[in-house]
Amino acid sequence: MARPALARSRPSAGEAFVAADVGGTHVRLGLVRADDAGCPLSVSEYRKYQCADYPGLAEIFEAYLRQLPGVAVSRGVIASAGYPLEDGSVISANLPWQLSPAAIRERLGFADLRLVNDFEALAHAVAGFDGEQAIRLAGPAIAPAQGPVLVLGPGTGLGAAVWIPNGARPVVLATEAGQASLAAGNARELALLGQMLRGRSHVSIEHALSGPGLLNLYHAVCALHGSEPALATPNAVTAAALDGHDGAAREALEVFCGLLGSVCGDLALTYGIQGGVYLAGGILPHLGDFLLRSDFAARFLDKGPMREALQRIPVKLVEHGQLGVIGAASWYLGHATDD
Repeated sequence: MARPALARSRPSAGEAFVAADVGGTHVRLGLVRADDAGCPLSVSEYRKYQCADYPGLAEIFEAYLRQLPGVAVSRGVIASAGYPLEDGSVISANLPWQLSPAAIRERLGFADLRLVNDFEALAHAVAGFDGEQAIRLAGPAIAPAQGPVLVLGPGTGLGAAVWIPNGARPVVLATEAGQASLAAGNARELALLGQMLRGRSHVSIEHALSGPGLLNLYHAVCALHGSEPALATPNAVTAAALDGHDGAAREALEVFCGLLGSVCGDLALTYGIQGGVYLAGGILPHLGDFLLRSDFAARFLDKGPMREALQRIPVKLVEHGQLGVIGAASWYLGHATDD
């Protein structure tokens, strides 16, 4: 992402800065010091805010900074989904307000406030994970070969990034994979896709694989069965599917897991993934058992002659939690010397 040139971009030793993980529903912030280099980073004063409770991100920063008595902060980093424009603003389909890091930096009086894609930040954090911190969904416990790593996750939208080893300084490719077209893998999915295409010319991957996407799938399932939707939120659909009292909700979640496996397999092949696939995002951590019993793994591997290659890739579910904040801070410490 484009970043403004600043006179002194590297925080001095011991200097505190704020790392923010900005999603469509929550903003997570933490305080990190420049001498906290290493993985995992140590985050203090970690707090989570509801986006809907504030008119903008600047107000969330101000609320957070007011809770840091005696700590002088003039630097920060924002991890957020979206596409940066030359004027410093960000195109995002999922944030409830406009995002402009330059305007926030000026309002807060910060010397430096940088922007990084949210899943690019997650990729920097996940690269340091070990096997005990994740649930294995498919493949071996450890990748047989070092190579690119895919980090993907559904939340308010669907984010994805690719971590590419490159000596001491790996490269992370941020993507807009969630905006690519959704592909059906069987007759049921084809019928559901037809329902979701009504009144629109493009059904994106995140239109099905996200929190709102799960609700879209539920509505499409109800339409196919000729029934009226009884559930109004993604959380309600998930809860009803897990406790088994709503057949349409369970079918929607089953389709969700199958599509997720298929998309992960597609992206693994597209980007030449060898080092592993890590699933994060706000809605997956409590679906671990359901994912393990679902068609996720079978659909991940169902890529014809490429099945053998995909069988060599570890696929793991990780808890999002502070990962976005840790990844943003790690990215900032690695890139703050760039002008």
